[in-house]
Amino acid sequence: MTTQVPDTLLDEVALGLAPDEDIRRVEELALADPSIAARLERARLRFLPLDDTAPEMPLPDGFWDRLRAQLDQAPARAANVVNLADRRLRRWRMTAMGGMAAAATLAAMLGWSLLQSPDPSVVAVLLDAEGEAVALIEGQPDNTTRVTLLERPDLPAGRVMQVWTKPDADGLPVSLGLLVAGRSDTLTVPGLPEPDASQLYEITAEPEGGSPTDLPTGPILGKGLAKKPVI
Repeated sequence: MTTQVPDTLLDEVALGLAPDEDIRRVEELALADPSIAARLERARLRFLPLDDTAPEMPLPDGFWDRLRAQLDQAPARAANVVNLADRRLRRWRMTAMGGMAAAATLAAMLGWSLLQSPDPSVVAVLLDAEGEAVALIEGQPDNTTRVTLLERPDLPAGRVMQVWTKPDADGLPVSLGLLVAGRSDTLTVPGLPEPDASQLYEITAEPEGGSPTDLPTGPILGKGLAKKPVI
């Protein structure tokens, strides 16, 4: 029986954003299941342009000597060491991409690289109060919205993340749904117009079950305006 691994978890592992225990579990599954290994490699290739935009970071002294020593051990152990090294390199490079410059890079690069088909109508990078990129939004023509978290939220007990947008700049915010598990997810709301450039997106912290007023009530965790991706 094939183990089910969500695409969102594979994306988080590829970016180095998943918890260490999830990363270890997915990499162990990839070693045993070629289909999971292939999906994980596809996820890493989608994010490769993001790596290319980050400045090179120096490796710690003696890194390659320690790596070669580990590679002399059993093949499975060696593969795990290589995966761990790759993950840490990605984390160092992602850390180097802080602030507004990172947000602009995410919007330019991930807007066309994350989802190959169908192409998103709009892409938005949500920033927190300090200007750090916390989430990537990809709005599809059918109002399927892919939310990729770039930071793991520190939510108080009894709070949940709720995603909002404003199809009409002069209208009220509309809920796109909850990120119940505090993880990246894909949300669908029928009946909304196709998302357009300059459309506002935001994520707020709301009571469990969502806002009691059907409007944002909690603190804003991230917000941003949509842009048309260059395809």
